[in-house]
Amino acid sequence: MRDTETDSKPGDWAKLGKLIREIQVALLTTVDVDGHFHSRPVQTLQLEGEDTLWYFTDWSSPKVQEMQSDVRVALCYADPHRQAYVAVSGSSTLLRDPKKAKEIWSIEQRAYYPDGPEDHRLALLRVRIEHAEYWIAPGRTSYLLAAAKAVMTGIPMGVIGENRKLE
Repeated sequence: MRDTETDSKPGDWAKLGKLIREIQVALLTTVDVDGHFHSRPVQTLQLEGEDTLWYFTDWSSPKVQEMQSDVRVALCYADPHRQAYVAVSGSSTLLRDPKKAKEIWSIEQRAYYPDGPEDHRLALLRVRIEHAEYWIAPGRTSYLLAAAKAVMTGIPMGVIGENRKLE
């Protein structure tokens, strides 16, 4: 069991990347024109380096207008079966780049963009990670042991499992 640490270590970025690649689907949150949060699922197509995420979206999607007004976004990944969770915040950029679209293209994308990577509706969404945090919780037994220890000592356990903040 480890307390939350704010200084990232080299292996932390690798672990963050592994979690994002494994979970793959995130909830992307933007701010709408009325200042309300708006969340929807997106499929992570690529993690480039340690700090750049790539997605596809449609140029006519409300999220495009929202990100043109406010580039700040948040992404949350969750795998409750493995008790692994990731929260990312950063800045978004929307662009047309057929070369990059071909690079991250998969056949499943034809369901949304029948004309392939050159589809005129296809927008590339790039998110630069500015802050990230992940949690990996142990199994139920660890929580029960921590609860027993807290009851015996009268001291709350704090973070159980692994929790890292990355800047």
